[in-house]
Amino acid sequence: MKKNNLFPLLVFVAFFVVNFKVEVYAQVKSDATKQLVVVSKMNIRPGNVAVNNQGVIFATLHPLGNPSVQLALIKGENKIEPFPNSSWQREAGKMATAHSFDTPLGINTDENGNVWVIDMGLNFGQTRLFGFNAKSKENIFSLTFPEEVAPKGSFIQDLAVDIKNGFIYLADIANPGILVVNISKKEVKRLKQHPSFLSEDIDMIIDSKVINFGGKPARVGVNPITISADKETLFYGAMNGKTWYSISARAIRENKKDDEISSTIKKVGSKPISDGVATDSNGNHYYTNLCDKGIDKWNAKTKKLEPVIRDARLLWLDNVSLQGGYIYMAVNQLDKTPAFTGTTDLGKPPYFIYKMKIN
Repeated sequence: MKKNNLFPLLVFVAFFVVNFKVEVYAQVKSDATKQLVVVSKMNIRPGNVAVNNQGVIFATLHPLGNPSVQLALIKGENKIEPFPNSSWQREAGKMATAHSFDTPLGINTDENGNVWVIDMGLNFGQTRLFGFNAKSKENIFSLTFPEEVAPKGSFIQDLAVDIKNGFIYLADIANPGILVVNISKKEVKRLKQHPSFLSEDIDMIIDSKVINFGGKPARVGVNPITISADKETLFYGAMNGKTWYSISARAIRENKKDDEISSTIKKVGSKPISDGVATDSNGNHYYTNLCDKGIDKWNAKTKKLEPVIRDARLLWLDNVSLQGGYIYMAVNQLDKTPAFTGTTDLGKPPYFIYKMKIN
């Protein structure tokens, strides 16, 4: 008798839970979809986007597309302008020089509105970091990384900027690790290797397909990297990983011993499989979610991961940038490139930079 009475109740509870989840997901998707605004629509892949505190929008053009412009200002939905000028751009098929880009990808801005870009040097053979004044377009910083820190074949492509203390932190996915640049000394070092820099043994699945990279299931290490508003804590995680870590930026700045720096590494919480991240002044982290075509937020108050948007148009969200109450996002179908497919480029232009209002 008890079994018969309980069965309808269990069915009702299961029905309610399933439908509640569906409704929550649908609400996130439908509400957020209405908020997507096209910032740029282009026939070439954007790499990363960064917006400074004057609202100037910068974007790298992804090196896997071999573009003739590598760094640009976004001047309108259908207009880009080479930055800082045309002479810095490497023509397709030609080699870079000391004063021209090779294969830049990661980009960020500082509190002064200046823009910082890491040039991976995939053709040039050397990794270089550049800084530019956004207004005068003057090259204010250049540093070529020594081979022992960034050997040929490195893929250093994400960066967090601390102009307050004069440091920049970068992630290398080819030889998974974190690099640190002291701006005033024009020096760069690589932190001691740590298991948290490596990929987790987890597949990237998009549209029910396991994504390969280099002919086998992708296992990409440390990639999204960001820093707290007070510049005291660095956060990072592997692209192929669901664990979010922190490390003391102060210990790094003070040049503590390797083991002392490593001892500050902590697990912060969960993240999605992601290619980019941005952190707001309240300590919330916004990640690109590659598998679910969206953005997730690690809520600093609840210490939990929550969806912000799900949208079929977000075909490989490469990175995000926060500015003026908006989150900007570069969408480039990167998993359709030969590096992932192993065949031809299956991407279908146009590619987009979007923005969306956030609370």
